[in-house]
Amino acid sequence: MTAENPQANARRPIRELPDELISQIAAGEVVERPASVVRELVDNALDAGSQNITLRLLGGGTRLIAVEDDGGGIAPDELATALKRHATSKIGNLDELESVMTMGFRGEALAAINSVSELTLLSRMDGQPSAFALDGRTGEVRPAPRAVGTTVEVKELFFSTPARRKFLKSESTELAHCIEAVRRHALARPDVSFAIWHEGKLVEQWRVHPGPSGLEQRLADVLGNEFVAQSIPVDLQIGPMHIIGRAGTPDAARSRPDHQFAYVNGRFVRDKVVMHGARSAYEDVLHGQKQPAYALFIQIDPTLVDVNVHPTKIEVRFRDSRQVHQAVRHAIEQALAAPRSQALGETSPGELTLQPGPAPQALPESASWRQGSMPLESRAEISRFEPPRFESPRFERPRGDAGRAMADLQALWTPQAAPTPTPAPAVQEQATTWSAPETLAANAETPAPADAHWPLGRAIAQLHGVYILAENAQGLVVVDMHAAHERIVYERLKQQLGADAGGIASQPLLIPATFAATPTEVATAESGAEALAQLGLEISSLSAKTLAVRAVPTSLAQGDAVELARSVLAELAQHDASTVVQRAQNEILATMACHGAVRANRQLTLTEMNALLRQMEATERSDQCNHGRPTWRQMTMRDLDALFLRGR
Repeated sequence: MTAENPQANARRPIRELPDELISQIAAGEVVERPASVVRELVDNALDAGSQNITLRLLGGGTRLIAVEDDGGGIAPDELATALKRHATSKIGNLDELESVMTMGFRGEALAAINSVSELTLLSRMDGQPSAFALDGRTGEVRPAPRAVGTTVEVKELFFSTPARRKFLKSESTELAHCIEAVRRHALARPDVSFAIWHEGKLVEQWRVHPGPSGLEQRLADVLGNEFVAQSIPVDLQIGPMHIIGRAGTPDAARSRPDHQFAYVNGRFVRDKVVMHGARSAYEDVLHGQKQPAYALFIQIDPTLVDVNVHPTKIEVRFRDSRQVHQAVRHAIEQALAAPRSQALGETSPGELTLQPGPAPQALPESASWRQGSMPLESRAEISRFEPPRFESPRFERPRGDAGRAMADLQALWTPQAAPTPTPAPAVQEQATTWSAPETLAANAETPAPADAHWPLGRAIAQLHGVYILAENAQGLVVVDMHAAHERIVYERLKQQLGADAGGIASQPLLIPATFAATPTEVATAESGAEALAQLGLEISSLSAKTLAVRAVPTSLAQGDAVELARSVLAELAQHDASTVVQRAQNEILATMACHGAVRANRQLTLTEMNALLRQMEATERSDQCNHGRPTWRQMTMRDLDALFLRGR
């Protein structure tokens, strides 16, 4: 048996901690690694109105961190005060704290850094004969040569707390974190130049980009030209919020979330509300676990956001988080909605001139796929393309297994009024093959207007019953017909459901499915009864620990009712009810659209293929299917020439 330490059991009096120990404790929150020092010092430099900021490092920041700026400087009699705890010029009362617009405001950074390093503060204001340097250890102030501005030198970080220094990573790792800290500032401030030197070598530099286009140029400098080329501008004004930036296309999604930047009033933040809003905008256009790339800059009334949440100032709290979430989501959705195929219409001189081909024509009405409570009559098309009207023939549906006609396309093309129908000839091929009637072939040969604007071109062939090959001004377009039609039907179903306030049709269960529920699930089921009804779910409590599923969505009647109920209740408990309802509705509609879209190995006529292409050009988010897979690819003439070594 070990003897107890008598000193541990001895009563210790309550006393105030020394100032240095208090600063060292605060440094544990503020100064995590050299990158934390860089972030705090760059914040101060930006608050001082600097136009040029230079960072010099030795040993990845462990031996030296020097931040030089050309800001307003610090008065000589305020140098010593700047190193005291809770000393700042940013705020002076509670009103200023509730409307912070500066990067720093807590007044802890310099004191915390000084307590765990050898700090020298060198500054000169405009009009002073010379600069003055303050030694953080001794408090000595002496004249020193320097231009207008401030230099903060931090040597031997964590020398006074060697245990903290052992937790640092390698020199290259710490350098990468320091560069990333400056990189985040550089994205938000294209009007300021940044330079990073390490061991006497220039490793990064971002020059000033003034004017309205400065932000896009800075994004290209920091994130690369590829990011700008594969992203879409975002610009949305909602109430007191203005959201700008760029959102990456679904094709440019990454395996890691390393290209996700969100700023609130110029401050880089990692906020769950903003991140979830951005992610929800990509829900039905991303494949698998891919991560979107974006750079969003949110301007909001400073009184509506609390930045005093975390010592590192990287987290914020919004007064109306739901409004911010919806604004971010709508801003990105609006940017992603426009089909990118429309950009193909801008043809440069010398490119291939597309000859008018057969005009698209509406398919006949068929009733092979209908949702009982949700009719799939097509809405009027909203498209810049206006093909001439033709008399639509009627296809006869073959009998038996050979009779799988093009009925699944009924939800895609609006039937037009037709005169006396022309019967189709007998089908002599297999079930997946269709022969167009003579009248359809004759109409297909009618040329389209000379000024027809077809970004996706005109169809020329079908490959193995899966892909549509089309010719446009740029070259060859390959379309996955099932994926494209799936998106078209999906978007139409969403619009129809939005117009119908009744929600999703439900089917009562003959025997209710009961399961043991947690108190949170029971409370969510009672409070979210209205939201559950919109989803086609009826969940009631049998006891304090038991729930019963009495009705499920009609389209999911064959699924696991208990698992469905648990997942929906979990979503309702974490997020806003309207968000959960919309997400669940979209998942159900996506399943319905997948089953209602045209299947592979269906032989389409040129007219039908052209109709699909025209619908793609007019449908939102038609570049990806419901599962995030691309629906079409463009191969330019240059790409084709390279394949065959033309011009070499």
